[in-house]
Amino acid sequence: MRPSWDEYFMEITRVVAARSTCLRRKVGAVIVKDNRILATGYNGAPAGLAHCLEIGCLREQMSIPSGQRHELCRGLHAEQNAIIQAAVHGTAIRGSIIYVTNQPCVMCSKMIVNAGIKKVIFAGDYPDELSLKIFQEAKVELIKLPS
Repeated sequence: MRPSWDEYFMEITRVVAARSTCLRRKVGAVIVKDNRILATGYNGAPAGLAHCLEIGCLREQMSIPSGQRHELCRGLHAEQNAIIQAAVHGTAIRGSIIYVTNQPCVMCSKMIVNAGIKKVIFAGDYPDELSLKIFQEAKVELIKLPS
């Protein structure tokens, strides 16, 4: 059976997540417009820096719960990396859709809103109620697909 567009792009998002170097959660993001992939991203350290796979996880060492104290992580989130890659390559993403393996956090939700992304399609949950409120207030459509 042929997958729907949403199923197709979410499966690609899962493959992108496999590149993640995070020890806690592997997340992938794919930005799409008119059924064409514009950019992808996964969570991990900035280019040229040591990855958590190599040096360990500061958040784990400090027992920081998921969804809290994002600033104490050396990595970028998948959504951030996808938006940055679009910017680096001069790819306009206003009016696009972002597929993410997990619900975006509040930091990523603000970036998604300001980037002009109109819809977020995600599979897994993430403990961040404020991000949901931001999407609702900004009128960004949020759709959860079955995992």
